[in-house]
Amino acid sequence: MKRIIALLTLLALCGWAEEKKPHPSFVVTYKETPQGELRLHIFNPPKHDAKQKRPAIVFFFGGGWNSGTPSQFYGQSQHLADRGMVAICAEYRTKKTHHTDPRACVMDAKSAMRWVRSNAGKLGIDPDRVAAGGGSAGGHLAAATATLQAFNEPDEDTKTSCVPNALALFNPVFDNSEKGYGHDRVKKYWEEFSPRHNLKKGTPPTIVFLGTKDDLIPVATAQDYQKTMAANGDRCDLHLYKDQTHGFFNKGKMFEETLNETDQFFVSLGWIPPLKK
Repeated sequence: MKRIIALLTLLALCGWAEEKKPHPSFVVTYKETPQGELRLHIFNPPKHDAKQKRPAIVFFFGGGWNSGTPSQFYGQSQHLADRGMVAICAEYRTKKTHHTDPRACVMDAKSAMRWVRSNAGKLGIDPDRVAAGGGSAGGHLAAATATLQAFNEPDEDTKTSCVPNALALFNPVFDNSEKGYGHDRVKKYWEEFSPRHNLKKGTPPTIVFLGTKDDLIPVATAQDYQKTMAANGDRCDLHLYKDQTHGFFNKGKMFEETLNETDQFFVSLGWIPPLKK
């Protein structure tokens, strides 16, 4: 009998833990590709309806353009939805699942941004307040939607802009030169592919998070990115975290700290109200 009670208790705790995990409000297909459909995992604010014009953010997961899952940013999405933003985690094609190269990743990221803007009225989103965010290769994709002219899906209507109104980049691999990340995979087209080398005046307000012991992104790269944006008259807030390695923002205290800074960034833009103390 004691074993049965213990088992029932364990099952109840597991069910409670599952309920506590973030879950999207709904999932919708935004693109059909030869390799399969791609979806957006959408988190709505409480009591949200389509008549509202809320700010939004589209997150892109990391994984070296090879693999990954939209659930990487479920935690951040739930928080921002609770704060009044529509938060969206995008699927995109990867090498492992779809046998595609990094160019397809950028095409899909741009398609996702355009789909969200085109459907802003149905989603209750302000099309002029749509941010992009992501970690590692997903950070590259977010930055790519703001900076790269190439890699649009053939026959896609480009009249709707894919350029976000703000960027939240978590240890992004935004330098793809010989000194940067993934150059061997993109060397035939790296100059068109590297956000760092396509920065121009008018790049959206950006916040960047990086650990000082990141083995993929030197601190100097992020500092140079910030200096270039500043020279162009654009805002780039760089937050360095001592002794933190790649992917640090997903872990415990660092998750909370980077999420708080992200929150404050959107407060500074006037997209969400200040947190109540």
